[in-house]
Amino acid sequence: MTLFEAVLIAIVEGITEFLPISSTGHMIITEKLLGMKADAFTKAYLVNIQFGAILSVVVLYWKRFIKSLDFYYKLLAAFVPTAILGFLLNDHIDALLDNVHVVAITLLLGGILLVFIDRWLDPKEEVEINYRRSFMVGLYQSIAMVPGVSRSAATIIGGMLQGMTRKQAAEFSFFLAVPTMFAASAYKLLKGVQETPGLFNEDNLGILLLGNVVAFVVAMAAIRFFIAFLTRHGFRWFGWYRIVLGTVLLILLAMGTDLSVV
Repeated sequence: MTLFEAVLIAIVEGITEFLPISSTGHMIITEKLLGMKADAFTKAYLVNIQFGAILSVVVLYWKRFIKSLDFYYKLLAAFVPTAILGFLLNDHIDALLDNVHVVAITLLLGGILLVFIDRWLDPKEEVEINYRRSFMVGLYQSIAMVPGVSRSAATIIGGMLQGMTRKQAAEFSFFLAVPTMFAASAYKLLKGVQETPGLFNEDNLGILLLGNVVAFVVAMAAIRFFIAFLTRHGFRWFGWYRIVLGTVLLILLAMGTDLSVV
């Protein structure tokens, strides 16, 4: 992996992680278009630059993270479904990460849903985020283990189905990203070290550190933009973006375009 590839993927991660357009899907697409080699470090890098993105949430919302233990208990209730299903289905999920067809289809279908979701759901008053609502959002989050679905989209829509406002659901989605992405990144990091001795040598550690710094800075800007845009405009434009991107990918694949990693 070159420094250019590392920085570009980190920028993609920072922009897309908290938007409802699928960060995993976009990183896979970027990886394929760049023709990057699917080696052990590349796969580890795609997961572990999430550390930078989740740190941006902690920095921006640090007051919420020191408010009370109840805050963490509710995040735990939401985290449990994904943790259990992720552990049980990890190998199946990994197999999907190289499948651009899956990404294209889920981007398209998710986009259609986002175009219409504001007509179906638009709560105006904030509700109490209790344990039942937290757990239900966690169930929706587990759907996003399929590449292209978008963890952000699944959890925000799940929150709105529980009566949360757009902003309330979006912020809870950000908070839930911290334990979810930290656990996924830490697990992949440990697994990578065990399976590939010397995976994180001095050069690779430098690239990984740079990627996390870039992802952190970009994600902070993306979160601020997203909250303002979502509150004013809703999901429609994100939906149309997903539809266009998913359609373009399906057309390219149908034409026989090689989007596989070399």
